[in-house]
Amino acid sequence: MAYIDGSQGVHKRLDSTGMDHAVISIGPYQLANRVILAPMAGVTDRPFRQLCRRLGAGLVVSEMVTSDTSLWNTRKSRQRLDHSGEVEPKSIQIAGGDPQMMAEAARMNEDLGAQIIDINMGCPAKKVCNKAAGSALLRDEILVAEILEAVVSAVSLPVTLKIRTGWHPDNRNGLQIARIAEQSGIQALAVHGRTRADLYKGEAEYDTIAAIKQAISIPVFANGDIDSPTKARQVLEHTGADAVMIGRAAQGRPWIFREIDYYLRHGVALPEPELAWQQEIILEHLDGLHAFYGSDHGVRIARKHVGWYLQTMPGAEDFRRTFNRIDCAQQQRRGIQLFFTRLLEGDLAA
Repeated sequence: MAYIDGSQGVHKRLDSTGMDHAVISIGPYQLANRVILAPMAGVTDRPFRQLCRRLGAGLVVSEMVTSDTSLWNTRKSRQRLDHSGEVEPKSIQIAGGDPQMMAEAARMNEDLGAQIIDINMGCPAKKVCNKAAGSALLRDEILVAEILEAVVSAVSLPVTLKIRTGWHPDNRNGLQIARIAEQSGIQALAVHGRTRADLYKGEAEYDTIAAIKQAISIPVFANGDIDSPTKARQVLEHTGADAVMIGRAAQGRPWIFREIDYYLRHGVALPEPELAWQQEIILEHLDGLHAFYGSDHGVRIARKHVGWYLQTMPGAEDFRRTFNRIDCAQQQRRGIQLFFTRLLEGDLAA
């Protein structure tokens, strides 16, 4: 049995068990499932995106790229613009506060192979907001409309948007922004359940996301504090959102995407991944970082990821201090192998 719900780009079907599965499309691209990797500066680089996609993410979104194309010649920007070898669709996030600069950045990303343009109006970081970009834009609804219309008109690609519920708890204008987005031609909207003033403190609220979902017909992705399969189901049921977007919970646990997808499809949880398998994933990630960034820079980038992977494991704190002093890619690999050997042999105390 199959049917179409009231949302553009969302096709729902019932499987043999009667469970409801949404199939989401953004433009011509059908997403693999309802679990999406959130864009995170300094985290969702190409190696991490590729790993998350392999481990079950239905869509991955790049780190944000500045709309100031005069800055694209830096190493950091070149790496953020590198999507070679990635699974389609390739979604690139841009950030800025000038409509024409944002339009030009979107056009140039289209020329470089982007298939979806995502606009950042959700980042709460001071260095972004101080430049009147990210979630700072939510204070100016007229400018929001100008930016969205300029970007949508500039490219032949689908354009998506990520926002927060508003600028401040006393001014949650996410609903108005969502309506502006739909009217401007945005084809999917991700909403983090906090205001800009909240940063990442306190708990995300989902009532605003539910109100947005009721008010617009484009796909809505719920984001914020979703850190388990059961929480993902609860948020989807509470908000009516079409998908969940996972950010910080994927740091050190990129297999959370397949865990959530499996739970949403089957109603039962996958077993905790075995330590030997987790070691393989970490080593695969290390190799990807070393290859992408080069040995020196890759070694430095790897330290934070390894810290996230091991943070709940016995002996992790002592090992992390040692690991952070390693400045050789091969020694990083051997260090991880030795740590897991000791862990599997029960040589590390809880």
